[in-house]
Amino acid sequence: METKNNKLVNEKINTPHLTVLPDEKISFGQSALLGLQHVMAMDVYVVPFLIAMLIGLQSGQSSALIQSTFIAAGIATIVQTYFCMKLPIAQGPSYVPLGAIVGIYAASGGGELGWSSVLGASLIGAILVIILGFTGIFNKIVKVFIPPVVGGTIIFVVGLSLMPVGLSSNIFDGAGATINQNIYLALISAAVLIIFVMLGTVFHKKGRVFRITSVIIALIVGSIAAKFMGVLDLSAVSQAKWFSLPQIPFADFGFTFNISAIVTMVIIYIVLMAETTGTWFAVSNVIDQPLTDKQINRGVIGEGIGCFIASLVGSTPVTGYSTNAGIISITGIASRRVFIAAGAWFVLFGFSGKLAALISAIPSAVIGGVFVIVCGIIAISGLQVMKNESIGEKEMYVIAVPMILTLALTLLPKDFLYSLPTTLQYLFGSPVATAAIVAILLNKILPNTK
Repeated sequence: METKNNKLVNEKINTPHLTVLPDEKISFGQSALLGLQHVMAMDVYVVPFLIAMLIGLQSGQSSALIQSTFIAAGIATIVQTYFCMKLPIAQGPSYVPLGAIVGIYAASGGGELGWSSVLGASLIGAILVIILGFTGIFNKIVKVFIPPVVGGTIIFVVGLSLMPVGLSSNIFDGAGATINQNIYLALISAAVLIIFVMLGTVFHKKGRVFRITSVIIALIVGSIAAKFMGVLDLSAVSQAKWFSLPQIPFADFGFTFNISAIVTMVIIYIVLMAETTGTWFAVSNVIDQPLTDKQINRGVIGEGIGCFIASLVGSTPVTGYSTNAGIISITGIASRRVFIAAGAWFVLFGFSGKLAALISAIPSAVIGGVFVIVCGIIAISGLQVMKNESIGEKEMYVIAVPMILTLALTLLPKDFLYSLPTTLQYLFGSPVATAAIVAILLNKILPNTK
């Protein structure tokens, strides 16, 4: 009978690119440092900031929403990583529901009633997701509709869809600096990341520290460069309080259950689950551990519980972040302890306005430089999933059409998107979800040419 130690050795042979495996134990200090690295590379604050801007929240309300989002992301990460899916997956606020949130808020009259309608619809939608996990319905859908060629395509378009966002929003249009400064900052952070990863690869065990801390070093060096350029603004950090209480349910906000809003949010959750499946496949591929039926079912339950908790603390739906799969691939650190530490950091930031402000102060171009490299790694992971598949005429279209759709929807002018019917806005607002659905349909509809 194979012992636990032998199994660990065999797993290391199968995953030579990993320096720390998912269930491998590392020290508290290392977990804390590496967990902070994941937190710093995630733009968790962006979604609540956008929502606050879109629905016109006041400064105090915006800060409260950002705090709630950090707490929701932290608790959801711990729930998914430690209790449910038990894979190194970080949870964060999703961009998918943005349009629906703004629509529900406006349709419900805005103000407290509008926000309570958003939270009520999110709460009911989350419960339905939990039911999908407990019944195993979602897992059956994955087994029937997502073979390797479709799964690999989904992973590939996850990376592909994020690249234009990183390049455009974070670098070319990054706030607080000129386009020249942003490009320089992105190049500096990307170059530092690649150099330290290569140092870790060349020097093997002696250079391991370079590889595992490559992301956080790239962000620090990029921020120092931004300071010298005069574009690092720390004024919000100095003004923020060290400790501040988050919102309390039923005291600071309530829940209103509107049928129309609930139906809208259920559609969003279906799209959200199509997108998060790509993240699961990406992480599974990076750590070289195929997803089991039990993990998928528990992952759906964890996703639902995370969204349920997010609603209870006054935040928006959270989902698995695919960028972390790229960070695992770059650093070689897949320990679940690191992700539990990341969850704890998120909760800590949720109670500390100063720490949250510090993360928010990292220039977008610095994050963008790291982000686009991570996106490329994710896309390549998708190609690796398909490398053993026979690519015939049918498979070419299954891969090519979703790829084209992803780019088309990512670059689609917002004015045209908002002119479409509401349901199509929700669907086309998520290029990954749309591409995933098209890949699944083409794989089933097109005749097999093998």
